[in-house]
Amino acid sequence: MGSGAGPRGAEGARGRRSARGRRGWLVAAAALCGALVMALHAHVPNGFGNLGSLFQTFLPWAGLSVPALLALAAVRRSRLAAVAVLAPAVVWVSLFGGMLTDKRAAGGDLTVVSHNVDEENPDPLRTAQALAGSGADVLALEELSTKATPVYERELAARYPYHSVHLGVGLWSKYPLHGVEPVPIMPWTRAVRATVDTPSGPVAVFAAHLASVRVTPSAGFTTARRNESAGKLAEAVRAEVLPRVVVMGDFNGTAEDSALGPVTAPLRSAQREAGAGFGFTWPASFPMVRIDQILVKGVSPVSSWTLPATGSDHLPVAASVRL
Repeated sequence: MGSGAGPRGAEGARGRRSARGRRGWLVAAAALCGALVMALHAHVPNGFGNLGSLFQTFLPWAGLSVPALLALAAVRRSRLAAVAVLAPAVVWVSLFGGMLTDKRAAGGDLTVVSHNVDEENPDPLRTAQALAGSGADVLALEELSTKATPVYERELAARYPYHSVHLGVGLWSKYPLHGVEPVPIMPWTRAVRATVDTPSGPVAVFAAHLASVRVTPSAGFTTARRNESAGKLAEAVRAEVLPRVVVMGDFNGTAEDSALGPVTAPLRSAQREAGAGFGFTWPASFPMVRIDQILVKGVSPVSSWTLPATGSDHLPVAASVRL
């Protein structure tokens, strides 16, 4: 009995090591595939259900795969898998590492706030009062309802003597507004453009609410109308003659979504350049994505941040820029 147990025990140990090795290879392969997909996220196809846009929308959360894969590598006791997990970690840091540092600074010549106030907001008065106390020089509000608009006009009038509302989109300013006109990104008004006469000179301001998106079992991530409205907004921004431009609003998409490239690529994200963290804005109860944007051209972002919840399903976004 004793002489026969040794070989069988050794064979069993080799078998267990071999099984762990195979499982380690699977974890390593998953890590390398994850790194490749993250690195090439802009090339993930949108052919079926717009999976590329959906993946890019939640791209920052792909970093959660790193601790999960590392835990699997530890369970499998695989050095190979542990080393392979470095690949997605490095790719994620290269994409988003800069977002984790606090780049906010004091100062700036113009502070802007954009907020989708939610047409079903149960307490527009509280939202209006919070915006009045935000310290912004210019407010861009989206999803204004006919019923709530007078509330905002009344509560914001004292601090913002200049304002213009076009259906669900409005601008409020401490400085004179000129040339306010709708931007035809959809059959009905969802964007406006105005010249703000600041003490440092004129600034072109766009406030936009791009078309909504949905996720359905049959159609996947439906973005066609949003992408079309983004393209039309991009055309208007390209045609702008003023050198200093601020574009803000609810984009119903993230800056990482390549389908929004026509409007996001020529501009710079205030959050990416001068924020701290990702600045997620939706849903307000547990923000997971940043679909509310402040994008600029010809000005320098100094600071970017989100404001506390107001009763809307979005958080307000703010930025201070140097003109």
